[in-house]
Amino acid sequence: MLRVDEVNRPVPESGQVLVRVKAAGINPGEAAIRTGAMADIFPSTFPSGQGSDLAGVVAEVGAGVDRFVVGDEVMGFSERRSAQAELVLVDVDNLTPKPDSISWEVAGGLYVAGATAWGAVHSLHLDIGETVVISAAAGGVGSLAVQLARRAGATVIGLASEHHHEWLRTHGVIPVAYGDGVADRIKAAAPSGVDAFIDTYGGGYVELALALGVAVERIDTIADFAAAARYGVKTEPGTNARPGAEVLAELAALIVDGHLEVPIANVYPLTQVRQAYTELERRHTHGKIVLRP
Repeated sequence: MLRVDEVNRPVPESGQVLVRVKAAGINPGEAAIRTGAMADIFPSTFPSGQGSDLAGVVAEVGAGVDRFVVGDEVMGFSERRSAQAELVLVDVDNLTPKPDSISWEVAGGLYVAGATAWGAVHSLHLDIGETVVISAAAGGVGSLAVQLARRAGATVIGLASEHHHEWLRTHGVIPVAYGDGVADRIKAAAPSGVDAFIDTYGGGYVELALALGVAVERIDTIADFAAAARYGVKTEPGTNARPGAEVLAELAALIVDGHLEVPIANVYPLTQVRQAYTELERRHTHGKIVLRP
């Protein structure tokens, strides 16, 4: 059960920064951890904090920290599942400066979805002119993956409900409705075939990619680990190629330059964390849901 509790003020140790959080994103994986569905990968004991994404203001620094000072605006991630709180301890290497032009909501909701999308796109080594299909293309990860794949020069087919199709078109993506007959619709949109597939949703999309003739090494799923184990497709975690804060800074620079948009589906106060996850778990949001302490 989700609840908001009062705890003692954290004290930063060597190499740590205490951040007063302005915004913290929520992600489907956090709900899966809480239910035990990812116990093999992320074992948990309760009561426990929750969340990775965050952005805020440096409130205190530990010994040896000279990269940031009190009052600096930062964005980053917690590896202790503790981001959804007013004050959070963060390792200094997991933070990067927040650009002034990026909103708190975007900065606080960027890391998990952004790094996951970055990792999935880079894992497939997309070439200019190749065609990639991305499932849940308007979701938190999918909406970023389609933009990064387009920047790589690929032709992108985005699977999404029809009320998201206009957004996809404005970002250079070919929208295709999911559901019965989706394979035929993809073939019609890609008469020369599909080269790669990114699954951000699960529920049979790995099998669909294989049925479309996509090679195993050109399929990446962030959601269907059982299918990945069965067929040997990729499950890129997002930052195995480069440090997480470095990827985050790269994504932030793309936002500042107008090359990447992070849709914000909704913003909830931290006290309404249950309502926020209820909306998230319907799995129909366009972009990110963010908490504001």
